[in-house]
Amino acid sequence: MTNPTKREIAETVPQTGFFGHPKGLFTLFFTEFWERFSYYGMRAILVFYMYYEVSKGGLGLDKTVALSIMSIYGSLVYMSGIIGGWLADRVLGTSKAVFYGGVLIMFGHIALAIPGNIAMFFVSMVLIVLGTGLLKPNASSVVGELYPANDNRRDAGFSIFYMGINLGAFISPLIAGELMKSSFHLGFGVAAVGMFLGLVVFMATKKKNLGEAGTFVANPLKAEEKKRVTVIFTLSAIVIAALVAIGIPLGWLTFDSFVNLIGILAFLIPTIYFIVMYRSPKTNMVEQSRLLAYIPLFVASVLFWVIAEQGSTILALYADTRTDLNFMGIELSPAWFQSFWPMFVIILAPLFAMLWVKLGDRQPNIPQKFSFGLLFAGASFIVILLPGIFGDADALVNPLWLVLSIFFVAVGELCLSPVGLSATTKLAPAAFSAQTMSLWFLSNAAAQALNAQLVKLYSADTEVIYFGSIGGAAIALGVVLFIISPIIQRSMKGIK
Repeated sequence: MTNPTKREIAETVPQTGFFGHPKGLFTLFFTEFWERFSYYGMRAILVFYMYYEVSKGGLGLDKTVALSIMSIYGSLVYMSGIIGGWLADRVLGTSKAVFYGGVLIMFGHIALAIPGNIAMFFVSMVLIVLGTGLLKPNASSVVGELYPANDNRRDAGFSIFYMGINLGAFISPLIAGELMKSSFHLGFGVAAVGMFLGLVVFMATKKKNLGEAGTFVANPLKAEEKKRVTVIFTLSAIVIAALVAIGIPLGWLTFDSFVNLIGILAFLIPTIYFIVMYRSPKTNMVEQSRLLAYIPLFVASVLFWVIAEQGSTILALYADTRTDLNFMGIELSPAWFQSFWPMFVIILAPLFAMLWVKLGDRQPNIPQKFSFGLLFAGASFIVILLPGIFGDADALVNPLWLVLSIFFVAVGELCLSPVGLSATTKLAPAAFSAQTMSLWFLSNAAAQALNAQLVKLYSADTEVIYFGSIGGAAIALGVVLFIISPIIQRSMKGIK
């Protein structure tokens, strides 16, 4: 039986019931709320857990190693979206992928919550990486299926969805940051509970609210393909296991070589994906043109996330070691600063959603919105270098500088990220819908793989040039993107 069209799927979804949007947005809003609650609660304290001394409940790793692990872990989380997207498109459908991903994430946080050693830490990382790869890109794909084509509510809907994500991300660092004073494992345990609640919301409301959204496999495996895929997956697992078993004792597989390998894969995989989708006989000429238009947006997203994702690495270290945490008589937790970003998004997301709806056809086009995102992200790093220029290099910095920097990157995110999610659902070839969403998240994977190398360059002595170089590059690319935006827009073939 032929799968229904996007319009036919949207017709099965109740189109009103959640702030003027489809009812299914409620289900996905709160599923992502709890998933992000769990992820960002864990992430807010993870880097401190790695480099704090064992006597303080941490693992006692070197700070630079901890920052690189944090970046490469983030890269793997988003890189695994390729597997999740492929499984959704070819085997499971997006709805089942979301559920199974949530289960793996929950068990990953449970593993972190068990007091143990570094082995349990890496077990949890594997589970969370695989689970996030299944859940995150596919939840966003289902949001796209809720709306008929060219529905003006789509960008606003993604902004509301994004507000749910950030509401969970705002609350969890406050809780985890407080709990880490007693025990890191308590903070990780709360993250596990959050993911469990997300699964409950999803299963309890999906039948009534989502209609047929997420239930169809876009490009199912044929009978002869299933056998070949099973053989490929089995052989790949055997080869990887053998390489690890041989490489570690011989010294071939070290942390540095692993970071370098992930860095290469983070850029090689999206390149291959673009080529495969572009040359596929299932991709028509209009879809090919849209894919070409998607490339500069992808590059812009990489540079944006290079800056934004340093909130959990360099800026977390900056909060812990360079910031005066005694502010107006309140002893701040360094983890709390990671709540400011989602807090600003929560405040501003409804304003952006209303702005896009009010402007209608007069709103900036997609590449112009991306250029604004880069400009604000670059400005956030320019702001944070100012205390290093004008202040005493050894003095602790007023925390308001860090808050202001976070504000700028949050504004940039609202210009780029929800718009990017929406644009991906519009520009994706029909046969690669979930996989194209995974490709969008690979921009974050590439950014964090690059960060795993960049964080090695940061120190108190290089602080000003570090922030200035990266921030300046983002501003320059933002200007270029704005200038060429009419060319990109024409290549989108009617997509606005």
